[in-house]
Amino acid sequence: MFCEKRGKICYAESDLEFLVNISNIISLSEDLYKNLEVLLKELCHFMGAQYSMITIVDAGQEKIMIGAAHGLTKEEQKRGTYKIGEGIIGKVVESGKPVVISDISKEADFLNRTGMKYSKEETMAFLCIPIILKAEILGTLSIHITHHFDINFDHKMKLLHVIGLLIGKNVSIHRKHIEELEELRKENVRLKSDKPKKPDNMIGNSSLMHDLYQQIERVAPTHSTVMIRGESGVGKELIAEAIHKASLRASKPFIKVNCSALPENLIESELFGHEKGSFTGANTEHKGRFEMANGGTIFLDEIGDVPLSIQVKLLRVLQQRQIERVGGNKTINIDVRIITATNRNLEEMIKENTFREDFYYRINVFSIYVPALRERKADISILADHFITKLNKQNNMNIIRITSTALDMLMVYHWPGNIRELENVIERAAILSTDHVIHSYHLPPSLQTAVSSNTTRGTLVSALAQAEKQMIIDALIANNGNSAKSAVQLGITERIIGLRIKQYGINPHSYKI
Repeated sequence: MFCEKRGKICYAESDLEFLVNISNIISLSEDLYKNLEVLLKELCHFMGAQYSMITIVDAGQEKIMIGAAHGLTKEEQKRGTYKIGEGIIGKVVESGKPVVISDISKEADFLNRTGMKYSKEETMAFLCIPIILKAEILGTLSIHITHHFDINFDHKMKLLHVIGLLIGKNVSIHRKHIEELEELRKENVRLKSDKPKKPDNMIGNSSLMHDLYQQIERVAPTHSTVMIRGESGVGKELIAEAIHKASLRASKPFIKVNCSALPENLIESELFGHEKGSFTGANTEHKGRFEMANGGTIFLDEIGDVPLSIQVKLLRVLQQRQIERVGGNKTINIDVRIITATNRNLEEMIKENTFREDFYYRINVFSIYVPALRERKADISILADHFITKLNKQNNMNIIRITSTALDMLMVYHWPGNIRELENVIERAAILSTDHVIHSYHLPPSLQTAVSSNTTRGTLVSALAQAEKQMIIDALIANNGNSAKSAVQLGITERIIGLRIKQYGINPHSYKI
């Protein structure tokens, strides 16, 4: 409209109407990202611009990126990143001063990082102002506008300044969102990198197993002595193998010794070797398991069954890394990593004087507790599938699946024999199957009913007690056997948890790592 007093064109009314519209878009929109895109679309329409965009400063990474745009594709927007001081946008952020480029084709600092297309026949101007909130430069607001003759951009720049002030708060929130997303991305990358690698010889995706994998990953590269604890059949030997394979000794021997299977009068000879003629039947020189494992790892399974007399000699090996063969007087230096395993309560054995306390502390440098199968029932399904695949290959079978009823029975059973028992159950059922499917009636009688499987006793009191016991065990596992921390987690007093531990015969030491 024409202003009679000033004798020139007055934009006041149209500008005011536009600014009210922009203000409503900012204040009423519920979608932060769509909000800015709608605003930029309205801006282009009102000013006759072809492109408009808002860039946001990421102070942490010292870069500028496009937060919202109109007229640019998503791919073009992704390409629009700048360092502070780089290009026109970078210089506006660096200086805090607006810039007007009448013809971008003649401006060397105009980088066109987005790859935006424009006609060479038309002159395109670039107007850019800093978005400032509380003396902090948050980013920039800019437009691209074509023109055929020299025009004065003062009015458009003033309008951009006003709009920049209106959207400053909005851009601040937008930047915060971007920073939060970046932090989440970094955290996600960190979590993925922190996620332990599952050993090739182990099966299980439960949280308890991931904790176990993490312990294996941490201790494997070291030379520390490891003690693996857990019930019979949980796979302690597999864990020892996994530690060896992930260690610096992986190319060296891995020697397994079942201490409970060796007669007491032969165990010393088997471990340390013997000289020819050292005893009746010793017709030749014999290398012991420790010599065979030199440079590698020796796994002493069922260490709780080792006689006290042998414990003394093993203590010397742990302290001095030296052995002497039976009947010999030559000291042999060895470089062996020792991993032990037991399902026995060594702490009780120490009290009963059936296990040496000094030997216990030598082998218990890094203790790993292996959860029983009933403590990680989420893994039963994938373990069953694994054993079916294994049996199909070994026995030339073609078991296709296991029924949901049979799987339910596997899930409610308490598995006193752990993974070893589960494998045996699956093998028996596979043999009995005649239609390539494992049904519930193929499972052994011990799994046929909840009563025979000792899963429930038929009363509410016993069911609640079973649940309470399991919750206490889970808490102890999560807190490395610490009763006080477990009590806090469960919301009960230390006195109550102490009474329950005694009532259910739980040994907190078994869950210490």
